[in-house]
Amino acid sequence: MSIQFIDLKAQYQHLKADIDARIHAVLDHGQYIMGPEVKQLEEQLAAYTGARHAIGVCDGTKALLIALMALGVKAGDEVITTPFTFIATGEMIALLGAKPVFVDIDPLSYNLDPAKLEAAITPRTRAIMPVSLYGQCADFDAINAIAEKHGLPVIEDGAQSFGASQHGKRSGNLCTIGTTSFFPSKPLGCYGDGGAVFTNDDELAKKMREIRVHGQDRRYHHPVIGLNGRLDTIQAAVLLAKLPSFQDEVVARARIGARYSELLKDVARVPVLAAGNSHVYAQYTIEVDNRDAVQKALQELGIPTAVHYPIPLHLQPAFADLGQGEGSFPLAEAAGRRVMSLPMHPFLDDATQDAIVAAVKKALG
Repeated sequence: MSIQFIDLKAQYQHLKADIDARIHAVLDHGQYIMGPEVKQLEEQLAAYTGARHAIGVCDGTKALLIALMALGVKAGDEVITTPFTFIATGEMIALLGAKPVFVDIDPLSYNLDPAKLEAAITPRTRAIMPVSLYGQCADFDAINAIAEKHGLPVIEDGAQSFGASQHGKRSGNLCTIGTTSFFPSKPLGCYGDGGAVFTNDDELAKKMREIRVHGQDRRYHHPVIGLNGRLDTIQAAVLLAKLPSFQDEVVARARIGARYSELLKDVARVPVLAAGNSHVYAQYTIEVDNRDAVQKALQELGIPTAVHYPIPLHLQPAFADLGQGEGSFPLAEAAGRRVMSLPMHPFLDDATQDAIVAAVKKALG
């Protein structure tokens, strides 16, 4: 049995006719940049999330950058975020000359711990940027309450959580600005890079649309400094073909994730779903002792695994100037030593999942 970590081929075969038709429609009309599919996708993304505005952008990293720029984050400002995430989260803060201020995680959800948030706020804090890691939203009720008290905007880094919900509201529509990624392996993925930003604020939406096209409000007129953040029409077309069946995939992900947890709960630390949350399991991530040995044993049994993420941001060489060494954020560091992600996608059948579970139990011996 050949087991895929993420099986994009199975998804393509399932949707082949629609995807091919959508791509060929773009090839026929030839509007490869900001073609009609981009606007159509934005309308459908807004309807799906419930946000007033959805703006397609070139990738999830630029989504964060555009959000920060729209809020006026600049050199010398501080933006609070988590150290337990992909580097793009902290990287975009630093790229603007601002300082990422890290807050340790809640060890159950792996997301920023709201109980530690207020202590990190200073007069230089310009925004709070929680990450909805692995496919479960951060605690936005608590985070938004603290942000409102201090007059701060909140950006959701929802690169892994599109399709997840919290108390009935979907990721992307939980705070001032939501962002997501459509990287191929994400819950909703295109066939290259892609992303989106979401907001209910008309003025912020206008700014983000302008920033996306070099700060332009009309042809060759640039009120603000922007960047090239456009979503390719072909990627929008792929996403339009995938959206009609996306909610079915969200349901399948939740079922498969819950089944994993039931089968593995006695041998490993399985994901904990917070009250009011749904989970899209962008990664199905467990905690194990002796991770290197477990991964090696699983590799020998034909089971691919991955680690998201072994080195927290404060320990990355790129952030060495922050002066936060080992022990600065012990919960993020502990998670980085223990987490391991298993194969996860909406087409994972029970027999394959049973084989993976059997191999994990054997590897944990």
